[in-house]
Amino acid sequence: MLNRNKMAMSLLATMLMAGTALAGVPQEQADRLGKDLTPYGADKAGNKAGTIPEWTGGITSPPASTGFKKGMHHPNPFASEKPLYTITAANMDQYKDVLTDGYKAMLKTYPTYKMIVYPSHRTCAAPELVYTANKKNAVVGELEADGNGVKGSIMGAPFPIPSSGLEMVWNHTLRYRGFKVTRQYSGAVPTNGGDYTLFTAQDEAILHWSDPATAKAEDVPENVSIRYLNNTIGPARLAGNVVLVHEALNLSKNVRQAWVYSPGTRRVRRAPDIAYDNPLTNGDALATSDMFDMYNGAPDRYNWTVMGRKEILVAYNDYEVGSEKYQYADIFKRNHINQDLMRYELHRVWVVQADLKKDARHIYSKRINYVDEDSYNFLTTELYDGRGELWRVQESQLVNYYDSPICTLNSDTSYDLQNGRYLAEAFKNQEPTINNQADELQPDRYTPDRIRSLGVR
Repeated sequence: MLNRNKMAMSLLATMLMAGTALAGVPQEQADRLGKDLTPYGADKAGNKAGTIPEWTGGITSPPASTGFKKGMHHPNPFASEKPLYTITAANMDQYKDVLTDGYKAMLKTYPTYKMIVYPSHRTCAAPELVYTANKKNAVVGELEADGNGVKGSIMGAPFPIPSSGLEMVWNHTLRYRGFKVTRQYSGAVPTNGGDYTLFTAQDEAILHWSDPATAKAEDVPENVSIRYLNNTIGPARLAGNVVLVHEALNLSKNVRQAWVYSPGTRRVRRAPDIAYDNPLTNGDALATSDMFDMYNGAPDRYNWTVMGRKEILVAYNDYEVGSEKYQYADIFKRNHINQDLMRYELHRVWVVQADLKKDARHIYSKRINYVDEDSYNFLTTELYDGRGELWRVQESQLVNYYDSPICTLNSDTSYDLQNGRYLAEAFKNQEPTINNQADELQPDRYTPDRIRSLGVR
């Protein structure tokens, strides 16, 4: 079984790097999901060295050791574990084979930066209805003719046995994050000296892609995969600014629609600039709109290529840095967040490179994305400027919200290597806990007229 599995994964890697279009795999391939492949198409077995374990189902309910109760922040199930080793600029050459270029650059650039490495745990899991959908998606899922949309599949990964880099990107942007979700989060953009003003926002979404009542992509209402609201509530100078987005699923039918409400003008206006490389809301020009959630929006400005699969160190199971034990002043430090609170593990990832098309415009000429094999989350990304120089490094702090379960980023950071600053976003340490079952949300709330009532200081 192990040899057959290795051969199959090798064949899959070859197809991915060749860009072979195999959307809609044969039923016998789809039947491997949940057997020698995980329900998300990853290699179920661990690695030869035993440093990456077998996937045995992830965490599907709160571990008894955490004492978790509904309404709590998610306690760290590995709080008692001791680090294996710590990487600094002084010893990084010993670990060069498992370090991305982005992490190497961080270690070289900032004398205080370090990576504390712990035992690896493949904790990612999803509800059974997602796994059931994945088996169907593997057979019926297809890209639209231009690659800018999905058809046939629904829920979970549209392509659980992907055959191209573009399918990997759609797996990330449409990955399961629940159906109706609300949260409150804070972030900061520290100066070079480490000073910052905290910003806080409330956001919410109806992810129609994950609606259990929807049978296939073509049935998504009004071609809108996500209805999203973001309401800035602090600081006072920014409070009341509201963003509304209707994210298109099939971009050949229509594109993303966005609106903003400004309390200064008391007007709602269309906002086509909330896309691509336009500045991210509350990002202080350190991130682009398509960097939100590591990557979002239309993939049409890049050629996406799978470069292979690697075993590398990534931020994973980062419950500690998201704990309510810590104030934001404990986390947001000069040049980078507090690395004493970060956890790194060895995991297998797909390396997906995005190269800017010759006729397209974007401030990033290349993006190298490291994609988790167990969830399709982008774990870290390297962003290159027009000269081909490494400019920015993104990192997501991944956790499994094990009461759901939902495996996704708990927070994320974007580091600008050229000016020494960074954006920390989606931290919830001192905020109410995320609600992944916000059943009260209804589509009629997500209209330009309705957002006027939200933008009140």
